Amino acid sequence: MGSIKTSALLGLALPTAIMAANSEIYMDGSFNLHYPDGATQFDDMPDELREVVDEYWGQFPPQHPLIKDAFGILFGLLYIISFFGNGCVLFVFLTTKTLRTPTNYFVLNLAFSDLLMMTGQALPIFGGFVMGNDYWAWGPLGCKLYAVHGAIVGTSSIWTMVVIGFDRWNVIVKGFNGTKITAGKALGFISVCWIFAIGIEMLPFIGWGKYGLEGQLITCSYEYMEQTTNVQTFVMFTLFTNYILPIAIAIFFYSQIVMAVVNHEKALREQAKKMGVDSLRSGEQAEESAEMKIAKVAVTNVFMWIAIWTPYAGIVMLAVFGDRNKITPLMAQCPSMCAKAATCFNPIVFALSHPKYREALGKKFPCLVIKEEVRVAAPAA
Repeated sequence: MGSIKTSALLGLALPTAIMAANSEIYMDGSFNLHYPDGATQFDDMPDELREVVDEYWGQFPPQHPLIKDAFGILFGLLYIISFFGNGCVLFVFLTTKTLRTPTNYFVLNLAFSDLLMMTGQALPIFGGFVMGNDYWAWGPLGCKLYAVHGAIVGTSSIWTMVVIGFDRWNVIVKGFNGTKITAGKALGFISVCWIFAIGIEMLPFIGWGKYGLEGQLITCSYEYMEQTTNVQTFVMFTLFTNYILPIAIAIFFYSQIVMAVVNHEKALREQAKKMGVDSLRSGEQAEESAEMKIAKVAVTNVFMWIAIWTPYAGIVMLAVFGDRNKITPLMAQCPSMCAKAATCFNPIVFALSHPKYREALGKKFPCLVIKEEVRVAAPAA
């Protein structure tokens, strides 16, 4: 199929390209893919991949090679964004003494897991694109390792989000009555996130659940199309532990934070009104306002995560609980890729909204910070 893509990109109409025995597939000058009746996307797939793909995907015709190329290019772009974004977060937090606090260990872990996610998930797909492969290029074992890597790092990221929510709840809602987060406790929370993720996602290697190829047959993840009790119970388990439960806990924490912020602001306005002043904010309360801003950053990250991962969770739930025949290869592939894009948004949100991080970033990389122009009025003539 590589010759089809090369010639098509040069604007040449190909009369015919032999893809498999007794199967002729070609792309015309308008980039339309033509194939004979009965052709499927399994026809040219390496036989070794049969063990990691569900037969459901074999009912679909050959998928357009340029669509697969588009996914390869997008993964490459996402890796670049994630590398520089999360790299900046890690560098700035690790090299700025005032930012190396136990609370910010959670932010560091999130940036690290996001960078690890896109490194392990994007580079193999981009590499396959560069080599001209239209199917998963790294064999059955590589498929399983790719899938378990994404599952472990993704699970660690979402539970780190939950821990960040707990930390903000502990500071803002509990205040002086909250648990003091020391470096040891912070590292303990982080360790639990990773141990929990590894423990759950290694289960398919001991017989519960499976990992396999996804719709376009270029990426691997949970096997959710197979209609067996073993696979479906594992998928339901991971949906609960990696999606429903953490989201429910995060919503609890952040709803409590919002209520605390609203009540606090209301109390300040009422007190200011009694004293006949516009505002009571000064000194230590200005720092409290900064804490509220940090909480808003965390809230934004969590709800962006929910918005990004919900389509993928929806596809998985449709396969298990609904009519899986509605799921097409492209329909399955898009939410999976978009879910991984969450690794690119976290550093951008922190860069724009974290006051101390933005200040430190401006000192280390002045070119990345937009400085406001201060205009001085001209003296009167």
